[in-house]
Amino acid sequence: MPREIELCPGRRVGGDQPCFIIAEIGQNHQGDLDIAKRMIRMAKECGADCAKFQKSELEYKFNKKALERPYTSKHSWGKTYGEHKRHLEFSHDQYRELKKYAEEIGIFFTASGMDEMAVEFLHELDVPFFKVGSGDTNNFPYLEKTAKKGRPMVISSGMQSMSTMHQVYQIVKPINPNFCFLQCTSAYPLQPEDVNLRVISAYQSAFPDIPIGYSGHETGIAISVAAVAMGAKVVERHVTLDKTWKGSDHQASLEPDELVELVKAIRTVEKAMGSPIKQLLPCEMACNEKLGKSVVAKVAIPEGAVLTLDMLTVKVGEPKGFPPESIFDLVGQKVKKSIEEDETITEQVVENHVKKVKC
Repeated sequence: MPREIELCPGRRVGGDQPCFIIAEIGQNHQGDLDIAKRMIRMAKECGADCAKFQKSELEYKFNKKALERPYTSKHSWGKTYGEHKRHLEFSHDQYRELKKYAEEIGIFFTASGMDEMAVEFLHELDVPFFKVGSGDTNNFPYLEKTAKKGRPMVISSGMQSMSTMHQVYQIVKPINPNFCFLQCTSAYPLQPEDVNLRVISAYQSAFPDIPIGYSGHETGIAISVAAVAMGAKVVERHVTLDKTWKGSDHQASLEPDELVELVKAIRTVEKAMGSPIKQLLPCEMACNEKLGKSVVAKVAIPEGAVLTLDMLTVKVGEPKGFPPESIFDLVGQKVKKSIEEDETITEQVVENHVKKVKC
């Protein structure tokens, strides 16, 4: 089966489709609806395909003690972790407003459902696909319930093992075949030596019937571009308006100019991937005419002589003659007329020459 699914209405991913680029806004909006809208617009203007948030129903994601835990980080928006998360969490009505805004400006909108009740709300919100964050990838009851909703799924694999990913595949595939895996390492910011892009190839081999992508938390764009060259069909990167803002994700996020460069570089790499067929291209003809070499006479060759290798050499010749790869085929053939030293060997001077067709 082809590794291609319809991730959003009218937008397929996998196969030969363009890479689907997700701008992960997450909670980098600082709990401000206007900033969130600015970030959605930024994602659209920079060329991303989708603006993504993170939705939690906090009492379902955290237990009471986790919410009551003191939170003294420099990134904190409250005295407890619960206060901090509540500051950053948009209401259902605010999510409806954000989705409507995204639709108005023409960019796909979704969110990671960070718990089962959040998935219920996002299903009601009619997002085009569900994003499963790495923290829920080994949450098998959650995966099963999410898969049964019938929407496409993008599943990150941070903090997981290959054995777990095989289990995830076996759970999701029979219920909902429209999903993909993203190679991901859950560290912020992510160091290059911990990226492990080769896992993309391992996933492609282990799961050949689903698209494979990459979710990155590194700084810069080079690694994400390399992921696309390795075949990533979905790329997700955190984005921000300002890396100096309060919040633990901003440092591992792309500012607008970086997101523009990422999108541009991905589209350039996609063009450059081209065809697996190696052949002389029309764009190479000028160079071939100017610098392409031919077989020429290393010595004067009399009429009727049988060619030997020590009679021949290779140079840029005028006019063009036999290409260098034909030199061994010429050995043993008779010439119909004398050839001067340094003269190009052409088809007209070789007896009974039959031009070989290149495959």
